[in-house]
Amino acid sequence: MNPLYMAQKLYEHLEHSEEVKHYHGLLAIFGLLQTAEEKQDEVLLEKGRRILSRFPDRIEHPRYNFPSYAIGGIPKAYALLKGWMPEAEEQVREYAEEMLTAPRDRRGIMSYRYEPETEKIWIDVAMAVTPYLLYAGLALGEERYLDEAARQTFLMYEEFVDRSNGLLHQCKNFRGPGLYSEDHWGRGNGWCYLPLTELVLRLPQQSKHRATAERYFKALSAALLPHQSERGLWRQEIPFDHSYEESSGTGLILYGMGVGLRTGLLDRAAYEPAFRKGIDGLNTLCINQDYSTELSCPGCLCPGEGEEKGTVKAYVTLRLPRRDEPHSFGPLMLALVEAYRNGIYGLPRDA
Repeated sequence: MNPLYMAQKLYEHLEHSEEVKHYHGLLAIFGLLQTAEEKQDEVLLEKGRRILSRFPDRIEHPRYNFPSYAIGGIPKAYALLKGWMPEAEEQVREYAEEMLTAPRDRRGIMSYRYEPETEKIWIDVAMAVTPYLLYAGLALGEERYLDEAARQTFLMYEEFVDRSNGLLHQCKNFRGPGLYSEDHWGRGNGWCYLPLTELVLRLPQQSKHRATAERYFKALSAALLPHQSERGLWRQEIPFDHSYEESSGTGLILYGMGVGLRTGLLDRAAYEPAFRKGIDGLNTLCINQDYSTELSCPGCLCPGEGEEKGTVKAYVTLRLPRRDEPHSFGPLMLALVEAYRNGIYGLPRDA
């Protein structure tokens, strides 16, 4: 089966299950745009534009940590960059400017907007902020946006990296003042890997941020590589062999590795076998025949209570995977698009 067809079918399954509007849904819309772009499918691209045109006025919005979600977030800024939605220019600029004023901790990392005095920071923010500001900066010629896009992910990588293994913790100050979560959460590492991927893919070659982006991208790639399971996936708690295999983090990791292979930043001999093994694992273990999904962790911000809050035990036992968990769709779609871009034009599907 063509991976691009599979990506499209994943989105169709998602949109028949729920209204696509939360941050994880926006990532799926981003995957839909990339699918249409790679297919050169004007009908599918028009569908993407039509979906994004509903933001903000024809969507009943939940509470957002980032107001840019209200206009369509990452995919809206990407559509502007690609010239598909020039009418979005003022929207994208308005919310990029708003993002520059968001609450920050003492180091300058964007923090939990509803309790700014607690300086709660978490790695998921890198995904919310960096791609949006990167695309907005490139589309609008605003160097300030590019600077902040790079700065936020670099600061978070530096704050959360575990020097003993190169993997990332998720958060700080959620367990208590000055305390980090004890995890090396799969999707959390993916939430940092994706913005690093976008930086190395789209920053101008002459950018002052390129060298750091490439160094951190390669370092996180090298830290992730040894922990792939025998079936091709990464785990909920990445270095813990008894943790369950997890699909959304795996999808984000494979997307980054696919970009690294295409751009020549990752050694083909070392990473291509892992990439192909991972795509096979997603196909056989995580995507059902009806394009429902498996093995994705639900929302997972410093789980647990009391002394167990933010421990490895809490991440592994309190956030168990389930079918059609909505975080799964965007990462799986992005991984499939990268599979196609890396020359994987067919995947076996059982009848």
